[in-house]
Amino acid sequence: MKKKNEKNEKLDQLSQHTEDGRGHKLTTNQGVPINDNQHTLSVGDRGPSLLEDIIFQEKMTHFDHERIPERVVHPRGSGAHGVFEAYESMAKYTKADFLSKAGKKTPVFVRFSTVVGFRGSSDLARDVRGFATKFYTDQGNYDLVANNMPVFFIQDAMKFPDLVHSIKPEPHHEMPQATAAHDTFWDFASLMPESTHVLMWIMSGRGIPRSYRMMEGFGVHTFKWINDKGKVTLVKLHWKPVLGVHGVVWDEAQKISGMDPDFHRRDLWEAIEKGQYPEFELGVQMVAEKDEHKFNFDLLDPTKIIPEEEVPVKIIGKMTLNRNPDNFFAETEQVAFHPGHIVPGIDFTNDPLLQGRLFSYIDTQLKRLGGPNFHEIPINRPIAPQHNNQREGHMRQQINRGRTAYDPNTLADGYPAQAKEKDGGFTSHTEKIDAHKVRARSKSFTDYFSQATLFYNSQTKAEKQQIIDAFSFELGKVENEDIRKRMVGQLTQVDKGLAEGISKNLGFKTPAGPQKPVQRGVPADANPSDYEPLKKKQKVKIDPALSMERSLKKTVKTRKIGFLIGEGVDEESLLKMRAALLAEGAVVEIIGTHLGEFETASGKHLKADKSLSTAGSVLYDALFVPAGKRSIQQLKGQGKALVFLNEAYKHYKPIAMEGEARELLGMLHFGNRSTTELEEDGVIVQEKGHSDLALKFTTAIAQHRFWYRTGVDEIPA
Repeated sequence: MKKKNEKNEKLDQLSQHTEDGRGHKLTTNQGVPINDNQHTLSVGDRGPSLLEDIIFQEKMTHFDHERIPERVVHPRGSGAHGVFEAYESMAKYTKADFLSKAGKKTPVFVRFSTVVGFRGSSDLARDVRGFATKFYTDQGNYDLVANNMPVFFIQDAMKFPDLVHSIKPEPHHEMPQATAAHDTFWDFASLMPESTHVLMWIMSGRGIPRSYRMMEGFGVHTFKWINDKGKVTLVKLHWKPVLGVHGVVWDEAQKISGMDPDFHRRDLWEAIEKGQYPEFELGVQMVAEKDEHKFNFDLLDPTKIIPEEEVPVKIIGKMTLNRNPDNFFAETEQVAFHPGHIVPGIDFTNDPLLQGRLFSYIDTQLKRLGGPNFHEIPINRPIAPQHNNQREGHMRQQINRGRTAYDPNTLADGYPAQAKEKDGGFTSHTEKIDAHKVRARSKSFTDYFSQATLFYNSQTKAEKQQIIDAFSFELGKVENEDIRKRMVGQLTQVDKGLAEGISKNLGFKTPAGPQKPVQRGVPADANPSDYEPLKKKQKVKIDPALSMERSLKKTVKTRKIGFLIGEGVDEESLLKMRAALLAEGAVVEIIGTHLGEFETASGKHLKADKSLSTAGSVLYDALFVPAGKRSIQQLKGQGKALVFLNEAYKHYKPIAMEGEARELLGMLHFGNRSTTELEEDGVIVQEKGHSDLALKFTTAIAQHRFWYRTGVDEIPA
């Protein structure tokens, strides 16, 4: 009896540390009830956020410190060193020295990353990708902390912990890993219509990139550039990959995750090691300060883009990544980015998401890297000299001489001294603000759907189908049917056909419209009419820059081509095609029926790079089957070889077959068609000796995918 009472006492003590928020009002960690958990405290509804916002500070500080030592978000990353070279002087618009003259070179370090998954997750998760660049400029370090999507899920940093908590594995059982396909995320998203625009991007092929080398980067926020006369230009920054923007299909992504979860990391590393250096051009959209309000959306809203059809992107420089890190932990893992690391000539706008990031990133680095001296870790050190009165702290490395550590002083003759603006001293833009201190969001932020519609309308037929299929997969994983219907109801505001396609796949009637109230995330005492979604008429109906297929780069450089061979392969057929592809900058790997050496039909020997059992079609951009009677007989008897070809066809990839390889067609799901019909679908089949085989194949590879193939859905591979 005594033991039972002791057990009950322990359970009672434990219950004092448990909490269930159902039925209770939201409070701070001090128990103070919160009236508005949606907005940071700001000067007016379009003004800067205030340092005194203790509710935001407490919420974000707790969030920043939730993972030790792994990053809360962006834990899985890949890095590379490189150089940025300016194409022309931008001194007319900004004092930033690294943009001051044509040909000026600046060292950089870039970290690409997924957002949701932990360090051990797959590179091929459907997710936003981080694209953070540290410029080691002569004026100090400048961090462009970008994503591969130009818009974000939320408009105010107050909601960032809620967003991440919803999309991370559910806390009661720590599942699922590295995916949004579960109830908590879609519950949140279906109640936050401001997320609709970025969801369209993520559900497109951009959510599953082919390579870090083939994805765009966007600064997301509107920033200020300031010239030496104090004139302000509002800017949005873009990284444009020289190889073009390409993605994979979802079935392919899932299979790559099983075969090589390090696919993107390996791709980046190997490209640099081979001297095929990734290149990205830096582009800028510029808006005169006087024109800030000429658009039918708010430039301070991080869920909006400036369509390139309205304001073209001006290309101003190029970044080349030319060196892999020497040590992953010391460089890629310890690099610390912060959007507040800016240089003279660059300044912030009052974007409420950006304003919150200025606190969050520095707070995160303090915890993750052990204290205030993270700037002394080699990868984070600026090349510009540092002189200040900051001393001591955990892991201090710099040894400061002298007796003064304060300003002003006379004992050190007043040094280190303040720098005048004309001598490069940093000054913030002087901005007049006359407003009340409020927790509010401008009415100009409440158009949640217009640009999502613009994005959808800008896609090709195949790309629209990808978006429908992606939403169907994600919402199909949601167990709560009310959440599914609520989300599809919200998507009716984007496009009726989109919503109908998804609801058909999910097995219910398309909702007539969004559930009311659409926006659940409003302050407790708010007037609901202040948060009713607007839908403004867009000046631009279709923007080709939003479509990957419409902005295709016709090149085969760095594309990976697999050659399927067996013993007795025709050496001339293989070598001729390999030479043609290598001359165009492609990468060729020979995939044999086994590893090791193969005897060719002429009695010579060559070595396979991979075998059918260690590779997969999903790891290649295209396939070639060279001639050779014995080789083809062996491939006929290898079920995996047939799977390779069927799967490549299913994933819309180019295929070429020469000579006796034609005999494989009778065993393939797509082979019962004429040569002309096959060629239209990117399958080039020719007798040995045709001079134009290599040309036709490279032309097909440059098209990337053949989205309109017939019979794809019938292939069981």
